Amino acid sequence: MKQRSLFLTVIFMLLLSLVIAGCSSTDKTSGDDKKEDPKKEDEGTKDDGDTPVQTELVFGRGGDSTSLDPITTTEGETFKVTVNIFETLLNYNDGDTSLREGLATKWEASEDGLEYTLTLREGVKFHDGTDFNADAVVFNFDRWMNGDSDQFPYYTMFGGFKGDEGHVIKEVVAVDAKTVKFTLTRPQAPFLKNLAMSPFGIASPAALKEHGDKFRENPVGTGPFKFVEWKVNDKIVLEKNQDYWMTGYPKLERVIFKAIPENSARLNALMTGEIDLMDGVNPSDLAQIEGSADLQLFKRPSMNVGYVGLTNTRKPFDNKLVRQALNHAVDKEAIIAAFYGGLAQPAKNPMPPSLEGYNDDIEPYPYDLKKAKELLVEAGYPDGFEMELWAMPVPRPYMPEGMKVAEVLQSSFAEIGVKAKIVTYDWGTYLDKTSKGEADAFLLGWTGDNGDPDNFIHTLLDKDSIGSNNYAYYSNDELHDILIKAQTITDQAERNKLYKKAQEIVHEDAPWIPLVHSTPLLAGKKNLTGFLPHPTGSDILTKVEFK
Repeated sequence: MKQRSLFLTVIFMLLLSLVIAGCSSTDKTSGDDKKEDPKKEDEGTKDDGDTPVQTELVFGRGGDSTSLDPITTTEGETFKVTVNIFETLLNYNDGDTSLREGLATKWEASEDGLEYTLTLREGVKFHDGTDFNADAVVFNFDRWMNGDSDQFPYYTMFGGFKGDEGHVIKEVVAVDAKTVKFTLTRPQAPFLKNLAMSPFGIASPAALKEHGDKFRENPVGTGPFKFVEWKVNDKIVLEKNQDYWMTGYPKLERVIFKAIPENSARLNALMTGEIDLMDGVNPSDLAQIEGSADLQLFKRPSMNVGYVGLTNTRKPFDNKLVRQALNHAVDKEAIIAAFYGGLAQPAKNPMPPSLEGYNDDIEPYPYDLKKAKELLVEAGYPDGFEMELWAMPVPRPYMPEGMKVAEVLQSSFAEIGVKAKIVTYDWGTYLDKTSKGEADAFLLGWTGDNGDPDNFIHTLLDKDSIGSNNYAYYSNDELHDILIKAQTITDQAERNKLYKKAQEIVHEDAPWIPLVHSTPLLAGKKNLTGFLPHPTGSDILTKVEFK
């Protein structure tokens, strides 16, 4: 009897343990439910051996977007989101800016470079269920060509709006439902690369008509993810496009872009499982990430410049000698050692050395306080002057700690008698006010859109770009003529000669203090796969998943 009782007891305990085990292995789901055990989820537990349990990615970033209509901004936090909602006619390859198929599968150029014919991808629909076709492409370009100052990416990259003297695109016509032809007023060497830029994501004509000015808050494209929600200064939520044309993609069901302004706070959020991926890693945290068994480090290929813009229309910065003096007053190596952990190189030109046409023969302004003071005397400011120095309120790959860099610059300028008052604003206001030329001097930077020198020198420093991306309000007619000529010819060797000459002019005029070209760092969970940081700073998350 005792033996049978013992046997039954053992059986009962075994059954009880199976029930408990079954209850503790409840499937996790993506969505709004809180995760009870994020550590177990990180281990990549499977539901059925094929499908990863974690299908939601939380991407921590330094600031919020300023718009979700990509044509209305050049701000990187916007593109980080919109490249996953909208698609462009052509795409860049992984890791560089060579071209591959996008919404167009074929493209041909005429011998004179004045006509481009694109064959469009079939079977693509916008998120609202309407068809993507040639008429939709024409509708978008008509919108941009007849735009206003609110659509300045088009203005900058295509020489103005329709009717402007320098406007590059004569017309865009639908040959048939799947064929579009562009006719240009003059050849433009980077034309195809421009089409692949983030601002030129093709939007649903029906949604544009429905939402009007509110489209920037209600984006509708053809991309791998659909817009769900935007809580300003907090998060933007996207969900999987179930009807995406690429079979089997995207892998994720949901993506949340979470704004966490401080780099260190963002890293803490990653380590505690609040987020899965982050950009803006402080170089000082590199060893901590590399030493963690739960994290991995990503390095974005460098294609950027961080700089101090000097508004050339404001006194005393309208004096070239003053601008040159401030260039001599900055110890770039010390700034790199303090804030970039050596993962940057001093900048002497407005474009990075990774691009064709870079002029390495230019001698940088040496850190020379004596020379700086001599130039101020020559300029008529022997006792220096007072100024405002605007510090970026958010971290960026080219400027991880804007306020601290500003404090170093403030101290350096004081050595030559220049008293700089540090000023800052929220990110949207900062960009708006600098674009209007309201700053004396300001910290800013640029990550290249298409890998062409034109996208740096013309976009940032040509007189046609004043108020759009030329926040320094710098104008030089000789430079303008060179840049337009470099756009017009297709021989890359000849273009490179022109861009080298352009850099000589910019260096002499010193509209900026070029600071650094950085290698941006990102970090993510160890089981995150398929993430390839792109040089443009805009990462398409179609193939990202958790293992």
